[in-house]
Amino acid sequence: MTETIPKVIIHGGAGPALADQSALGAIRQDLHTIVASIYQRLQQGAPALDCTVYGCQQLEANPRFNAGYGSVLQSDGQVRMSAGLMDGARQSFSGVINTTGVAHPIDLAAFLQSSCDRVLAETGAAELARELALPLVDPRTALRLQEWIAWRQQDADQTMAGVVAEDPRARRGTIGVVVLDGQGQLAAGTSTGGRGLERPGRVSDAAMPAGNYANPFAAVSCTGIGEDIIDECLAARLVIRISDGMGVGSAFALSFAEAARNQRDFGAIAVTRQGEVAWGKTSAMLLAAYHIGTTWGDTLDLDTGLLTGVVCP
Repeated sequence: MTETIPKVIIHGGAGPALADQSALGAIRQDLHTIVASIYQRLQQGAPALDCTVYGCQQLEANPRFNAGYGSVLQSDGQVRMSAGLMDGARQSFSGVINTTGVAHPIDLAAFLQSSCDRVLAETGAAELARELALPLVDPRTALRLQEWIAWRQQDADQTMAGVVAEDPRARRGTIGVVVLDGQGQLAAGTSTGGRGLERPGRVSDAAMPAGNYANPFAAVSCTGIGEDIIDECLAARLVIRISDGMGVGSAFALSFAEAARNQRDFGAIAVTRQGEVAWGKTSAMLLAAYHIGTTWGDTLDLDTGLLTGVVCP
């Protein structure tokens, strides 16, 4: 098999533009550090699925982002996290919905890749965590708890929490990793704490093919308002259009033009089997970074009105 130059793109949420340049710089540094560490593993020959899980773990461990440690709280003050993982080579999806008390929901999704029952909800996910002897972890940070307390004191007049904990103006968060490895295999992973301040038990798109999807042709991870992503079936729509022969740039341009007309609020990242790296957003800002071997960069300074972009190999 001819070796492929690995590619990786990650995201840490989508939402309003960040006015705080110091916060923007810190987010850029975090994203670049994580994407570089994923790419180093790819250069060492690690497979796409393993690198995707590793990247999600790094983002989940960073309290700046709304996944794992640092997840937002639902309206009852509890954290309920969801994660999805898809192996493009086998076209195999796994995920957990509204799990609690674990550091890395993506670990549960990864274990379920080899299970006949590949998507578990709250009770089943908790039982799996016990079976795997995962340590019990409280993912709530002081900042997230303060955010929830402030919301309660304001008569609960907000509809969602912030994607970036240090900036309460920034909303709509989820993390994601999309990888093409040296053997030409694709994978996508997505993890989230949800919208935040929502009705207890509300389910996000992260553990659905609408928000995370991959096959041998393309892999996509989404971020933003989960209900909007589900309504557009965004990840699967993009992958299917690319699989059916539409160029990745055209697939993103068409899908995000449709989304803009429908007044959706979200973003997405992708890699194709040809090594094209793509992104799209209807939000003002998409917190994403990529590494394609010879070039790396991010989407943090892009025009707030720009919908899509492609970085070719």
